[in-house]
Amino acid sequence: MQMTRRKFLATVGLGLAGSGIYATAIEPQWLTLSRWTVPVKRGHTPPLKILHLSDLHASRVVSLDFIAAAVRKGLALGPDVICLTGDFITRGYDKLDGYAEVLGRLARAAPTFACLGNHDGGAWAAQRRGYPTTHRVRELLARAGVTLLHNEATRLKVRGRPLTLIGLGDLWAGELQPALAFEGLTDEGATRLVLAHNPDARTALREYAWDLLLCGHTHGGQVKLPLLGPLLLPIRDRRFAEGLHPWEGRWIYVTRGVGNLHGIRFNCPPEIALLIVA
Repeated sequence: MQMTRRKFLATVGLGLAGSGIYATAIEPQWLTLSRWTVPVKRGHTPPLKILHLSDLHASRVVSLDFIAAAVRKGLALGPDVICLTGDFITRGYDKLDGYAEVLGRLARAAPTFACLGNHDGGAWAAQRRGYPTTHRVRELLARAGVTLLHNEATRLKVRGRPLTLIGLGDLWAGELQPALAFEGLTDEGATRLVLAHNPDARTALREYAWDLLLCGHTHGGQVKLPLLGPLLLPIRDRRFAEGLHPWEGRWIYVTRGVGNLHGIRFNCPPEIALLIVA
């Protein structure tokens, strides 16, 4: 049968409409699980399970119920340590009591640490109708029992394995201070995990000793078209859009994140990441 121009346009229109429904109603709710093994050998120590969540983006398009589902699925993996790498909100989110209860489930299950993202308050956020300071998100994390590492480090032992976590301020917010974060750290043989929202922060960390850098920020591109790839990728080096990457003898993991902006994802579903640090 010969397809008329009208039928062709109708077919294209239906395809675009279907893609739009999928990108707004289906894929943003399709939580996927990524598992990675990161070979960080420091003595004969047991492997650790690190749950990495980022870019929760609580907002009118990312509900607390959805974030709670991500938390529930993440905890089902039995993590030893939980790392949250920023952008807890999108703009002026104020349902802190409910949000703190959801995040508190993480802190009650395992040691939970966080850094802040560009949407969590400050100069960058204020210019985009967000909070002028990070006070609200800091209050949220404190209520939840999540330890915020803002240009600072902490040491702990997990399953007998020495671990140092270093959390950095956000690059876009102008609060990235690695010298302050690494101040006083010595080579004590511990595995070093760094939390930084933006993978572009890695270049400021070149002179410091660390094993694994955990980041978010990119959303994996959020919308990835065949052949064209991610349409909008807010980083300088597109190689670090998502996934695990070796870099100068170390490792960087960039998660696609849980939430989104504008309620859209296409060919780039939200992610719960479990890293086995061996």
